[in-house]
Amino acid sequence: MQGDRRAGRAARKNRASSIIIKPRAGAMRTRRATLGLSLAALFAMLSAPAARGQQQPAAQISEPPDAALTSVLSAACRQDSPAFTLTLTAENAAAFRELPGPQRTAMMKRFVLLDEPGKVLLSTATNGQKVVRCETPGYTTEMRLGEARVRENLAFVPMQIPIKAEAPRSITLGFVREGGSWKLISIGLMMLDVPAMARQWAQADLDAVEDAAIEDLRAVAAALETYRRAYGKFPDALSALGPAPPGGVSPEAASLLNAELAAGAKDGYSIRYTILPGPGLRADNPGGNDPYAAETFSLASSPTEYGKSGRRSFFLDSSGVLRAADKQGGLAAATDPKVGPS
Repeated sequence: MQGDRRAGRAARKNRASSIIIKPRAGAMRTRRATLGLSLAALFAMLSAPAARGQQQPAAQISEPPDAALTSVLSAACRQDSPAFTLTLTAENAAAFRELPGPQRTAMMKRFVLLDEPGKVLLSTATNGQKVVRCETPGYTTEMRLGEARVRENLAFVPMQIPIKAEAPRSITLGFVREGGSWKLISIGLMMLDVPAMARQWAQADLDAVEDAAIEDLRAVAAALETYRRAYGKFPDALSALGPAPPGGVSPEAASLLNAELAAGAKDGYSIRYTILPGPGLRADNPGGNDPYAAETFSLASSPTEYGKSGRRSFFLDSSGVLRAADKQGGLAAATDPKVGPS
């Protein structure tokens, strides 16, 4: 408890503080929007499990809470995953290590509101506040740490975020004693739960891949209709829709799709193309039989690696109706449920 009182006295030397965004000329409006979106995204990433660590016995802390926050911000500025891991509780650190690299980077970006790795500059203001600056070629964020409040095994460090022409925003980061150090455990009123965030991100990644697969399927369908209008029939294979050579487009290389889609595989999905023949009478030529007039097509898209590149399989035919179902990696069919408006 003596250590707590000493930490409390030291922390009371600080005052309420602010993060100052210093963009290049002409970029302030864009940066304000990014600030709001980044904070909102960070809050959305968090869930609220029961707080762990509050029942741990008090231990001597080697550094005050504001120094722990300095470590968090410095690691985030540099986008230094190993250093950032050291600022987390044991459970969150283990989950953070298992995240894909882009997800680890995305999480750190939101702490300093910068997209690129920056240079860290530490200083102390004339009023005794610790200042953490993160400088990149395009922007600089300046973070002034506020007065820490220590309550037994927990500590809270507030920050204010002023926005031009708007009321300042405040946020408090929470820390818990673990292994003789302060470890980041909360942002605002939300508990930091990296395992839950990892599950949410994994599902979000699957959703994004499936959305891309749907867009790809519709792009192929549109290319097939364009090819039919140009050449009077559907191509024998998707490869005929691919990029044309320097000599120009032709029925064998119509340049309607990129090479990946023309090969029938993109964004973790493979596409199966089928022509459904049906001789008929073309409406604009009632006097002659046209064997291609009633041709239709179907497209079936399925994940190449079920559970990782996607879960749902999709089906789209000449009617334009999209259907989808979890087929465990198998092909969807015309009997599966519709997706979106009919």
